[in-house]
Amino acid sequence: MLPHGFADVACGPGRGDPEHRGHLGGDDEDRRRYARLGIPPEPFARVRYYAPFKADGVNLNTLRTHADLVGDVEPLVWGLQEVLDFAEVLLNRDDIDAKADAFIDFLSDRVVNRDFDDGFGGRHRVQSFADLDRLFRAIFDGLESASRGDMWRTHHIATIRKVRNRLSNVSTRCKGLVTDDGPSNDLPWGTFEDRGVYVVDLANVDPLGQDLVFARIVSRLRERLEHRDLGVDAVVVFVDELNKYAPAEGPDTYVKKMLLDISERGRYLGLVLFGAEQFRSQVHRRVVGNAGTQVFGRMDMDELATPSYQVMTPATKIKLATLPIGELMVRHPHFTQPIFVRFPKPPVLRGRDGMGRFPAAVDLAFDDAVVRQLVQLDRGIRPNQVKDLIADRTEEDVRRALAAVRQKRPEDVLASFRKALGGRVAPDTPRERHAVPPLNPISDEPY
Repeated sequence: MLPHGFADVACGPGRGDPEHRGHLGGDDEDRRRYARLGIPPEPFARVRYYAPFKADGVNLNTLRTHADLVGDVEPLVWGLQEVLDFAEVLLNRDDIDAKADAFIDFLSDRVVNRDFDDGFGGRHRVQSFADLDRLFRAIFDGLESASRGDMWRTHHIATIRKVRNRLSNVSTRCKGLVTDDGPSNDLPWGTFEDRGVYVVDLANVDPLGQDLVFARIVSRLRERLEHRDLGVDAVVVFVDELNKYAPAEGPDTYVKKMLLDISERGRYLGLVLFGAEQFRSQVHRRVVGNAGTQVFGRMDMDELATPSYQVMTPATKIKLATLPIGELMVRHPHFTQPIFVRFPKPPVLRGRDGMGRFPAAVDLAFDDAVVRQLVQLDRGIRPNQVKDLIADRTEEDVRRALAAVRQKRPEDVLASFRKALGGRVAPDTPRERHAVPPLNPISDEPY
């Protein structure tokens, strides 16, 4: 159980445990162990699941799509502001130079969420990727029509085009997690519950999206704990496959630097890192060296032969290689010798058992998926009402309206959804673009 004042956030490509309301499967000895520990053999009472959408923007990208489980999963959707704050994670550092960094900082500080004049008579309010793309087009058209050369507010047009292409690539590769147009849906920053568990399912997300989610969530946790406005005093972050995010070898990524900082300086903030990995020898030595408590399960002799286990005696290594299920070895600075402990079976369904009992459902059609999202907010809504509203409407309009309703959580969900859809407006016809004549007429002379 979590100590008082603690919340728990589970990040990383998890195993997709599909059910937290399981039952204790085991014999009387397991129940006696729970009684001796003073812990009721029950799953965590306050668990919230988050998962991004798939590319269609309405079906959740998770294995928890069974009808009995999907109602507990909330969408995790981020917009332009969340992405720009972590551009270093998303953009290739070999491709983005100092000039591009300066332009991204300019967008964050001077453009996003502000009334901005593009210098060609246009006013912009950039709040989404779609708004930003309209600003880029206005800049390119303005430079072309005004013949001002290749510079816009001290930034070269080639730099602007590079940043535009990279940001567009992010919204494409992370489609479903990153929205082009529409409000975001984030974790409940500032209102974390005491002893609450927050699970972020990233198993089916692109590696770029996994890095973004991991880096942003942990960084925001650190910032909130520094200002003491998270809602709890301390947070335990569980990271599965730690050797992937903080490997002993490889480039120094943003996520790796952040994990090193947490392992070395996170304790004074109340930010505790729990990592799980199959090969401890492949985790960065600074992360392993700062671990206060280390727990070992059954291990292969090849892993035990690596230099990371030189401090262990041959007898300890032999026992580690033959540990039975349900037994672990614990090392802690307070104890001069390793301690072998037994633990009872967890009071939840294992991943394989859960998938057999609650198999993942196939993706719904667009209109049915929209109905399911709205019924989760108001179970009194009838499917035909929603389908009549979205008939002949573009999917982009429906997704934006659905995101707006999900963000507001109004009392009358259907009325709010109808208002967000608005009237039926004919699509804008693209304006005709005129070619810009050359500055000097081309001569017929060969020289």
